[in-house]
Amino acid sequence: MKQLLEFLGLVLLLQGVAGLVHELTGWMRGWGVVQHLPFADGYELYLSIALVVLAFALFAAAESRKLS
Repeated sequence: MKQLLEFLGLVLLLQGVAGLVHELTGWMRGWGVVQHLPFADGYELYLSIALVVLAFALFAAAESRKLS
């Protein structure tokens, strides 16, 4: 379970960072999943920040889990 949480955290962190880089600089066009969501139009920056925060929450949850 710990490894699954770490993997999901890594995926969310990469997607969040890719979204932030795209929104702030215009680079990495097409890398982030947030840019392809039709309901997120205009909120990509906020969703990318939320993904990064959620990734750190998953890392903290994985760290608090016992090794199994």
